Amino acid sequence: MNAPHNATRQLRPFVGLFALGVLLSACASKEDDSPKHGSSAGQSGTGMGLGGTLGQGGAGAGQGGTAGAAASSGASAKGGTGGVTGGQPGGGSAGRMATAGSTGMSGGAGSGNSAGRSAGGAGGSSGGTGGSAGSGASAGESTTPALHFVGRVDATDPANARFAWSGTGVVARFEGSEVSVNLGGNQQFTVVVDDMVQPKLTATTGMNALVSGLAMGEHTVELYRRTEASQGVATFMGFDFGGGTLLAPPVPTRRIEVIGDSITCGYGDEGPDMNCSFSADTENHYLSYAALTARALSAELSTVAWSGKGVVCNYGDASDSCQNPLPTYYDRTLPDDAGSKWDFSRFVPDAVVVNLGTNDFSTDSDPTQEQFESAYRALLERLRAAYPNATILCTNGPMLSGNDLSTLMGYIHNVITALGDEKVSSFDITPQDGSDGYGCDWHPSLARHEKMAATVTAAIKAKLPW
Repeated sequence: MNAPHNATRQLRPFVGLFALGVLLSACASKEDDSPKHGSSAGQSGTGMGLGGTLGQGGAGAGQGGTAGAAASSGASAKGGTGGVTGGQPGGGSAGRMATAGSTGMSGGAGSGNSAGRSAGGAGGSSGGTGGSAGSGASAGESTTPALHFVGRVDATDPANARFAWSGTGVVARFEGSEVSVNLGGNQQFTVVVDDMVQPKLTATTGMNALVSGLAMGEHTVELYRRTEASQGVATFMGFDFGGGTLLAPPVPTRRIEVIGDSITCGYGDEGPDMNCSFSADTENHYLSYAALTARALSAELSTVAWSGKGVVCNYGDASDSCQNPLPTYYDRTLPDDAGSKWDFSRFVPDAVVVNLGTNDFSTDSDPTQEQFESAYRALLERLRAAYPNATILCTNGPMLSGNDLSTLMGYIHNVITALGDEKVSSFDITPQDGSDGYGCDWHPSLARHEKMAATVTAAIKAKLPW
C-alpha cells in the first residue's frame, strides 16, 4: 500500500568459507507490510560446539606442512580446544582459505559441554575452538583460531554454512593485509573492516574481494546480510586472507534477540520516500533500529523477522492472510525450511525484544481480542521456555498509531498482566509522524530508525545493568 487508509492507520509496511570458528545474529521472506497501520520488528549468538573438538588437516603433497589432526574432549564449563593447522600443498600458508580450504566454528555460550569443531578440506587449514561457558555464564574468549557466526546459521556442513535471516553473517580476526570471501547466493552484505564500514557487497557466486592493502598486522572483518530471506539462502564457504593467518575471534558477552516484521528487517530504510516499493537495494538491516541498538549496547544480535508477518494474521486482505504468521517460523534456522530446527542452546540472549502486531491490524479483518491475546501469550510462553532467565520486552511501532495502536498495546498489557512474570514488561515506541521522512511504502526512514534505537536501548538499560 502506498498511502494510509485513514488517519489512525498509516500505510502498513512489510513487517513483517570460512577459516576457523563462529558468532550468531535475523528477517525472512517478504510480504507487503505497508500499513493500514504501521509495522514493526532480529538474532545472533555464538554457536555451541558439538561434543569434543575435532580438528582435521587437509591433505597436501606430503601433507603439505603441518596437516595433522587433534581433538580433545569438551569440559562441562569450558569445552576443550581441538586445534589443527592443515598445511597447504607445497607448504602453503596455513592462514589462506580458498575454495578447498577448511572451516571451523567457535563454540559459544551454550548449556553443559559445548565444544568447537573444525574440519579441513584438501590443501586447506583447519582448527576449531572449544565451547565457552555453559548456560548462564558469559562467553569466554578463545585463544584458538576460529570464525564467529552471527545469527541463526546452519553449519551442519561447516564448509557450506547457510543462512537467511536478516543480519546473519560471520566475524573473523586475522593477521594479514587482505581478505576475500567465498559466497553463494548473490545476496547483499554490509562489510566492516576494523570498525569501518566498507562499500556494500553485492555478492557473486565464488570469491569476492573485500579489502586489500591493509597495513600488515591484526585486523577484524565482519560480514552481515543486509537483505531478508525472501532474497534466498546465502552460503558462506570461507575467507581467503592471502598469506595471512586466522586468529581467535572476538566473542561478545552481551546478547539480545529481536523478533519482528519488516521494520526490524530494515525494509525500505534507504529508500528516498514513501513512494518506492520493496527492493533489495533499499533494505539495510545493518542500519535498522535492532542493529543500531545492539551496537549501542556492545551486544551480539540475533534477528528473527519477516516482512508482512503478524502474531495471528499477516499483511494483506487475502482469505489466507491468517495462515502461517511469524510464530510458525520462529523455531527455524532457515525460515523457508520447515525441517530446519534451531538449537536454542546455541544462543541464549540476556534480553528479547518483541516488536510484532502491526500486520495483525493492517487489513479490514483484525483478529479478535481472544485470538490475539491467546496467540501472543503462546509466543511469550515459548520464549520463556527457550530462555528461562531472559528479560523480555514487548512493544510495537512506529507505523501503527491511533485507535489501532491503543487496542494492540492494551491486548499486550493484558497478556503481560495475566502471565505475572516479573521479567516480562512493555514499553512504547513513538509513532512516526513524517518529520523524519519515510522509507519505501511508508516504512521508517534511517533517521526514524535512529530514534527507535535510542528508545529501545534505553528500555533495555532500564532492565539490565548495562
